[in-house]
Amino acid sequence: MDRGYLDYTRLYNINRSQAFFITRAKSNTRFRRVYSNEVDRACGLICDQSGLFTGFYTAQEYPDKIRRIKFYDSETRKHLVFLTNNFILPAPTITHLYKCRWKIELFFKWIKQHLRIKAFYGTSENAVKTQIWIAISVYVLVAVMKKRLHLDLELYTILQILSVTLFERAPLLQSLTSFTYTSIQADTPNQLNLFPD
Repeated sequence: MDRGYLDYTRLYNINRSQAFFITRAKSNTRFRRVYSNEVDRACGLICDQSGLFTGFYTAQEYPDKIRRIKFYDSETRKHLVFLTNNFILPAPTITHLYKCRWKIELFFKWIKQHLRIKAFYGTSENAVKTQIWIAISVYVLVAVMKKRLHLDLELYTILQILSVTLFERAPLLQSLTSFTYTSIQADTPNQLNLFPD
């Protein structure tokens, strides 16, 4: 989770429930190092330390041991400090997992920007939640289709094309690409003719 959601009581509850978390530390986080692990500085790691929080309220809210990893991201040119209760995974894996979290945030940001629900057909809590879940499901289906069909179009463009060609009887790939398709008619149709000559 991002440091904007940093709540030490909640982190301690996650720790006590035997789950693990990765979050960014705030700049004013007070921490006392107890042990340092060796790090490979070639991959951007600065330090990998185990210790305790020393802030008055922080130490009360999270009294257990914590791991702090400092990392330099060469892509963004930023120094990042991660806090985690996972002492098993290697430090590069922790930094990679946090980067994956960013992809999830970009996913939800895209949904907020592009899946605009202009009107709700129902106004109860259940109806609104259902319509939001339907919109997210449509997005995920389009993302799966884009990957499986190896399309170079943006997801927003695909959604726009689908909204215009929704009721057309054309192959989906033809609507989304510039390829031309010909439908092959069988000599003997499967369906009986209702009006024989």
